[in-house]
Amino acid sequence: MQEDLIARAKAWLAEDPDAQTRDELAALIDAGDTAELTARFAGTLQFGTAGLRGELGAGPMRMNRAVVIRAAAGLAAYLRKNGSPDGLVVIGYDARHKSADFARDTAAVMTGAGLRAAVLPRPLPTPVLAFAIRHLGAVAGVEVTASHNPPRDNGYKVYLGDGSQIVPPADADIAAEIDAIGSLHDVPRPDSGWDTLGEEVLEAYLARTDAVLAEGSPRTARTVYTAMHGVGKDVLLAAFARAGFPAPALVAEQAEPDPDFPTVAFPNPEEPGAMDLAFARAREVRPDLIVANDPDADRCAVAVEDGGRWRMLRGDEVGALLAAHLVARGARGTFAESIVSSSLLGSIARKAGLPYEETLTGFKWIARVEGLRYGYEEALGYCVDPDGVRDKDGITAALLITELASQLKEEGRTLLGLLDDLAVEHGLHATDQLAVRVQDLSVIADAMRRLREQPPTELAGLPVTRSEDLTQGAGSLPPTDGLRYTLDGARVIVRPSGTEPKLKCYLEVVVPVAEHADLPAARAKAAETLAAIKRDLSAAAGI
Repeated sequence: MQEDLIARAKAWLAEDPDAQTRDELAALIDAGDTAELTARFAGTLQFGTAGLRGELGAGPMRMNRAVVIRAAAGLAAYLRKNGSPDGLVVIGYDARHKSADFARDTAAVMTGAGLRAAVLPRPLPTPVLAFAIRHLGAVAGVEVTASHNPPRDNGYKVYLGDGSQIVPPADADIAAEIDAIGSLHDVPRPDSGWDTLGEEVLEAYLARTDAVLAEGSPRTARTVYTAMHGVGKDVLLAAFARAGFPAPALVAEQAEPDPDFPTVAFPNPEEPGAMDLAFARAREVRPDLIVANDPDADRCAVAVEDGGRWRMLRGDEVGALLAAHLVARGARGTFAESIVSSSLLGSIARKAGLPYEETLTGFKWIARVEGLRYGYEEALGYCVDPDGVRDKDGITAALLITELASQLKEEGRTLLGLLDDLAVEHGLHATDQLAVRVQDLSVIADAMRRLREQPPTELAGLPVTRSEDLTQGAGSLPPTDGLRYTLDGARVIVRPSGTEPKLKCYLEVVVPVAEHADLPAARAKAAETLAAIKRDLSAAAGI
């Protein structure tokens, strides 16, 4: 067993094109570190609907140049077999460790396979790549990013020519092509032959942002902005200047790209402490709102002053605000969200006489909704201009929420006041999440198995009126690894995260509200019920 492990490690070492990971792997072999070698050679990073994502390092269970070259070669083979032998592949990348290397390797592999490749001019937001695919008529796109994962991670996100992320069966077909790759020495990787795009692609993206805002709308709201050490700052500032908004006050400590993310434990606005510097900056300059992007700027977080303190709005709150704003502006088309997001969007759409759809989790599904006008997901993702970007876009979402804040400001109102109005009109939709980060993925598997074998019959004293195992599919939804419980006035969905070692449980409680004076009592009741559901669900899942 040990001899086989060492033999596989040496075979990998012989093909590894990166001096850094070669040295790392050679040191593990020389030290006889079988525990670490076993972890790195226990399998391969699986290419799925999110592409690849994992910790940087040597070996097939880590993100590295060898893994990326294989992934690129598999994608190239898939494209050639599916009628695109010489099509264009656009490649973007963020500012994480090794992102530029992975982008260059991808361009070399595509060129060597006979396809045309074009790389974005520098680290740019993921939505710029999603835009560029359709703008340039590409057959596919690759974004090298791990989004809001920890500094040690990187990832590889794949789009096809419609500008949206891959879904089954394309992911499995590409994975099969990756598995069929033999020696890396047989994968042609010329030193040149691809294009590096100029600023015109970014200018085209920025020109497209004009479509997000209403002509002549107020542009007065003042913002504090943090890029969370990512690549969003320059593009967002350019978009805000183009729109005529006041220049955002920057969180200087987080403004420039830094792959080590030194001021945050996790570079995700949802994580505890990640917004502390933005709150401190807001206390200095007293803006109307705080806007934050995650490191690749496809997500948008919003914070507001509430009773003398700054607090993050939940993704579901921002999702409802943007929906209400678009309805008020006369938007037509389908409003869509994933099943883990608040049911308030459906209520808003139905009252406006607009089509509404639920999808599986992820913008790879939301972006494919026919006739989509607006889509969102509770994890801070918003698609407000599907004709421009068929994916979540933290830049255009920031523009739209700032337009709404400006309009409300002109009327002497606030974002929180509009949320109150929506609660009275549609009922208070209170959401929360129970998320458990694990070191051992078997904890997640055990929890899901326990819930399947012994599904709860009640939570927080509310009877479970319907229990669904989503692996069987539900309605028009394809099968997925998840559980959904419908209660009297509440809903719970449990699923493993697709991008992080987390078990995620999404909770919603709906409390009818007759008038504004009833809101404090409704909020207290919702908070109490959510806390009780969390407690009972934790016990049922054994977490």
